[in-house]
Amino acid sequence: MHISTTKHHGGVAEIVVDAPPVNALTVRGWHDLAATVTAAGRDENVGAVVLRAVGRGFNAGVDIKEMQATAGFDALIGANRGCYAAFAAVYECAVPVIAAVHGFCLGGGVGLAGNADIVIAAEDAYFGLPEVDRGALGAATHLARLVPQHLMRAMVYTCRTVTAAELHHHGSVLEVVPPGELRARALEVAGGIAAKDRQVIRAAKESLNGIDPVDVKRSYRFEQGFTFELNLAGAGDRHRDAFLGGER
Repeated sequence: MHISTTKHHGGVAEIVVDAPPVNALTVRGWHDLAATVTAAGRDENVGAVVLRAVGRGFNAGVDIKEMQATAGFDALIGANRGCYAAFAAVYECAVPVIAAVHGFCLGGGVGLAGNADIVIAAEDAYFGLPEVDRGALGAATHLARLVPQHLMRAMVYTCRTVTAAELHHHGSVLEVVPPGELRARALEVAGGIAAKDRQVIRAAKESLNGIDPVDVKRSYRFEQGFTFELNLAGAGDRHRDAFLGGER
């Protein structure tokens, strides 16, 4: 797994996640991503951040193989804390974060995109929460920032996905572009923001977070409590084992 940061002329920090085969992050990966996003925001020379990934899709959530290969609940606790940290880092980044999404954006990917300030998506992008089919819950907090309430509930219960075009219709995806144009367009939007007065943009980010109607950190933490409960009841292991068995 590799997370890199490139500082572009004009004040844009481009953070790229490369964790084959599907960008499902390990416990360390989530914490590393949190630290990388936070560091970019603290850099006074940065006016905007682009968060993207390479490979087949944007993000497939947590590394279930790591979780099932670890005795006890250490990996579960670590993954939950890592996701919490990464989602919060995107939300609290001192400058606007543009998520450039391609392919699948599932589970933890929705947490990242939902907490971003702007989402630009490739035509092949789709979004969803397969948590119920994995014996877990979480990131409905962030999905609710992307789709209306009743659609969010349907997506959680049924594990159905929605396309980038559907999210553009709802106004939560700014633009849908051909896959080959995604990176350039995200950098262009970020560059336009970074070109503005840095002090004002940073104040704007803080002010918009301050008027949010939902405390995303507390809301997500509430969701995580049910994931722990389901694991103690045995549902988590049962569904994760079934998922891994289906991969073989």
